[in-house]
Amino acid sequence: MSVDIIFKIAAIGILITVITQVLKKSDRDDIATLVALAGLIIVLTLVINMISELFDTIKNIFNLY
Repeated sequence: MSVDIIFKIAAIGILITVITQVLKKSDRDDIATLVALAGLIIVLTLVINMISELFDTIKNIFNLY
């Protein structure tokens, strides 16, 4: 695992936070919620891919299946 993924998640979080705050200040709370949800889905996709790679590595280390 490299540090790049941590920086990607942090960058996505900062970007989504800024966009959400701008939308809330302009009274677009519903769109701000959708943007926050989209950011959460993007980050969860990254994390799920990392967990999948972890399980593949563990399987290869122990010669499972």
